[in-house]
Amino acid sequence: MENRILFTCILVGMFLRKSCGQNSATEEVLNCCEGDILFLLDSSGSVSSYEYSRMLGFLSELLLPFSLGEDQVRVGLLQVGTQPRLEFGFDAHNTQSGLQEALGNTKALRGDTNTEEALRMAKDWVLKPGGARGARAELPRVLVWLTDGVKPGDVIGPMEELREEGVAVLVISTGHGNYQVLRQVVTPPVESHLYFVDIDDMSIITEDLRDAIIEILWAERLQVRDVSTDSAVLQWRPVLAGLNGYYDIRFGPAPSGGVVGGGAGGPGTSPSTSGGQYQRLTRPGDSSTARLTGLKPDTTYTATLTPESNLQVLNPLSVTFTTKPEVLSPAVVTVSDSEANSVRVSWGPLQPESVQSFQVEYSALPGGKLHMTTVGRGQNSTMLTNLQPDTQYLVTVSARHSYGQERAMSVKVCTEEVRPDLADLRLTTVGSDSVQVDWKASMDGLRGYWLTWEGQDGHGSTTAQRSSFYLPPNLLSTRLTHLPPATRVCVWPVYRTTRGKGLCCTAQFHSGSPFPSSSLPQFHKGQDCPHSYIRRIGLYHELTGRLNQDGNSGEAMF
Repeated sequence: MENRILFTCILVGMFLRKSCGQNSATEEVLNCCEGDILFLLDSSGSVSSYEYSRMLGFLSELLLPFSLGEDQVRVGLLQVGTQPRLEFGFDAHNTQSGLQEALGNTKALRGDTNTEEALRMAKDWVLKPGGARGARAELPRVLVWLTDGVKPGDVIGPMEELREEGVAVLVISTGHGNYQVLRQVVTPPVESHLYFVDIDDMSIITEDLRDAIIEILWAERLQVRDVSTDSAVLQWRPVLAGLNGYYDIRFGPAPSGGVVGGGAGGPGTSPSTSGGQYQRLTRPGDSSTARLTGLKPDTTYTATLTPESNLQVLNPLSVTFTTKPEVLSPAVVTVSDSEANSVRVSWGPLQPESVQSFQVEYSALPGGKLHMTTVGRGQNSTMLTNLQPDTQYLVTVSARHSYGQERAMSVKVCTEEVRPDLADLRLTTVGSDSVQVDWKASMDGLRGYWLTWEGQDGHGSTTAQRSSFYLPPNLLSTRLTHLPPATRVCVWPVYRTTRGKGLCCTAQFHSGSPFPSSSLPQFHKGQDCPHSYIRRIGLYHELTGRLNQDGNSGEAMF
């Protein structure tokens, strides 16, 4: 009688401990992940009833901490027998209670181990993204195969096809399966995705397998964006949407030596900012962002988001980030509007609240005289004048900050060379197809001339006849021969870095009058007409008047 009472007490104690353990695990819901997990469970005749019940118990313990739902983890169970059967799909259970009850009611199929057909069903239906009752698109998919290792069939090819489609394959073998075959079907790394374990010791791999699944399905539910020197924005998935609750946010400098890396706290942990000063914010349950302000530059912070709800227990999420270092002006110096004797220097950021004044120093390289100018704190550019043309300068912009710090930045700038425009261009017709070209130009820095001519039709359009050539700087004239009846001639002065502003004229040859009005030079649109052109027009009218008086002919130069 005493032995029976003692045995009864032991059983009661065991059930109480088991019940307490389940309640504790239920409270530690992992809202860390998002994806679809399909379990391929061997329930053929080679698996005994005892082994089958142990596998179901293992699945129950493995999945218990996960938060289930459309924006969380979804679970499906596909049994392997003579005729494989989908016990329940991804859309069947959104709560742990429903999932645990379904696992408890699952019955073995028995029969042959038709793994190949089960894998075909998984590939063509259950794990196919976007299909009816299938996996969700753009989310991780995991296939976990539980087998006793007896006659698995030809699985290497179908498993390879699943992996090529992005499905992560994990395998647990409770028997003496072929290691070489199983290692080929799992997704690397093999050491964390392939397990050989005795049926009575499956619990020892529960945590490792769960961590492997979490690593695949991990969702960065708490992220940091728009990080500046003194602020940052937290962003998260609104897991409390539709529930009565709020988000508790705490943030502060990360404790030295214990910085949490990555985008969120470790699986199953409750990260916090304990051990130092922190700030606290609360946001309503339908919100998904919060701005953290009052941060210090170049400082590592840990932020913890805790969803608070009376209807569902969710783990806190944490993230660690570092604010940007303070940027002291000048952080950038640029040069613009460069001319032969001047250049504009600009800098930034302006920072009028901390900068007392800016100082600009510049000198010609090498060893030129140092010049200096002071600019007010509200100004971020200045024009440097009275510079030497075609000269390299070293320009240094320095800022004196109100709290004693100074910062300087230097750039090199080159002034433009002096490039005088072509002063005059004159065409003189010689015969019926030649023209004498004369021009005037400044010799300062001149490297030569670039001359081009091209034929034109009666409407001023360019024809296929054209030519160009380079002339040395000592030449001020040349003669062009065998030209079309209408020819446009252009001359540009050439300097060290580029061409200067040139002039263009059009020569036209007519067999009638020696001085037709259409043979007057025509200048390119937008170019100033040189004074000699005005004089040539006057000369033309003077010569024309004389010819009309005495009937003499002569040669006019244009």
